[in-house]
Amino acid sequence: MMSKKLIMLFAVLFLSIGTMMAKDLRTVVFKVEQMTCQNCEKKVKDNIRFEKGLKKFTTDLKTKIVTITYDAEKTNIEQLQAGFRKFKYEAVVVEDKKEE
Repeated sequence: MMSKKLIMLFAVLFLSIGTMMAKDLRTVVFKVEQMTCQNCEKKVKDNIRFEKGLKKFTTDLKTKIVTITYDAEKTNIEQLQAGFRKFKYEAVVVEDKKEE
């Protein structure tokens, strides 16, 4: 029969290994032509932040660029683009890279 201490040790070890494994973080840069004014930029910010797997994002109204860092284990570029389509915007991939 295993002691409580041994069970706790295994639990701590298991949880530690899980947090040490690096997440598959990626960054994608989208061009969003419909983002033409501050209200459009606010629409993007208010809607896209709820997408699953999104870690952080920035918008640049002048260049119409939205940069998103996301967890590739939870979402992908196609799902993020579908998130833009929910509010009638089209996100075109400019750049896609894996975070180091």
